[in-house]
Amino acid sequence: LTGHALWTIPTGTAFLILIGVGIELSLMFSIAGLAVSRLLPDDPEEDIMGLPNKYGRIGVALGNAALASIIEIFLVMTPAFVWVWPYWNALTVFVFVYIPFFFAAVYAYYWDPKKQKLFIGSLALVNVILLIIFVGILRII
Repeated sequence: LTGHALWTIPTGTAFLILIGVGIELSLMFSIAGLAVSRLLPDDPEEDIMGLPNKYGRIGVALGNAALASIIEIFLVMTPAFVWVWPYWNALTVFVFVYIPFFFAAVYAYYWDPKKQKLFIGSLALVNVILLIIFVGILRII
């Protein structure tokens, strides 16, 4: 264990939740999921940009993931945001952070509310388990 996060916030944040996770980043993800849903039609059978909905959703997810990754490239050029490891870069952020996030957002939009709640609850449970492991148990070791 190195003691370093994959990314970090070296300077001012309104509220530091965890190492590398400020309130601004958390709010961005909460708003981005809602914002991407506004790009989707209400009817799951309606075409998106001339493509059948299932392919249009892929385009919306990939397009938003690419945009978020490009924005992050500019953020890392400022002193407010740092990628600590050389392998953690725009491509890895695109693949491992933004693609799963935006795919979950565009596909969950059409799920029934029970399945949506189960998905969000399972994400919350994974977060709690990982917090216990990484903040509680590994801290003792």
